[in-house]
Amino acid sequence: MLLPDPMSAPSPQLLVAAAQQTLGMGKRRGPPRPVCLHLAGEVLAVAQGLKPALLYDCNGAGASELQCYLEELQGLGFLTKGLHILEIGGNSLIVRPEHVCRHLEQVLLGTIAFVDVSSSQPHPSVRSLDQLQGLKSIIAELITHLQGLQRDLSLAVSCSRLHCSDWNLCTVFGILLGYPVTYTFHLNQGDDNCLALIPLRVFTARISWLLGQPPALLYSFSVPESLFPALRDVLNTWEKDLRSRCKTQNDFADLTISSETVTLPAVAL
Repeated sequence: MLLPDPMSAPSPQLLVAAAQQTLGMGKRRGPPRPVCLHLAGEVLAVAQGLKPALLYDCNGAGASELQCYLEELQGLGFLTKGLHILEIGGNSLIVRPEHVCRHLEQVLLGTIAFVDVSSSQPHPSVRSLDQLQGLKSIIAELITHLQGLQRDLSLAVSCSRLHCSDWNLCTVFGILLGYPVTYTFHLNQGDDNCLALIPLRVFTARISWLLGQPPALLYSFSVPESLFPALRDVLNTWEKDLRSRCKTQNDFADLTISSETVTLPAVAL
């Protein structure tokens, strides 16, 4: 297994300290050690283009704390330049604008699938981008915003905010996080969905990066088992692309993609 030279990568202790000192300011406790190491792995995966974005949801830290955290990692020699914090609907995502722009441009070409899980439906159904009113314009707005950032990137970590009063954030975040299949539903029907007691195939992608530490979780998403045959080509293309991108870098190794089927009494999106 080829992994980074431990003499050239920050020690786990330094990575944990960077997160706990910057994300645990004031009365807020810093994330526990396993979360700190997993977060560092996810950040590095974004920097290396293995995933378009990560959504920070650990302990309520905001964009300013995340900015301090990323700058602390840069001070350790851990990151390349160009990472950006994008605030959408009170949520903070860490992105590398040029990578996520390329991903969004591919989404507009139809590379991912959408599954409508609106509560008014008896069962989930596959939808195309053309069938989802307004979603193309949201993706175009994201691309325009991110392209503007690329012209003004420096070594410093930058931040920006997008207003999204009428966006389906479940769908938008699924796109930004790089899921090959993203759930969508009618906003006027609330947060309910038709996934209760529906068998779901949960896909998990993990990759090794620090010697002696658990693999980093790159992706975790689900698709209704009944729709798996219809989505197989999209999923196979996603896996092939991810394996290809993994071969272009040296920080991670041993990508594994697994799946299991689960049935839950309720599913929160």
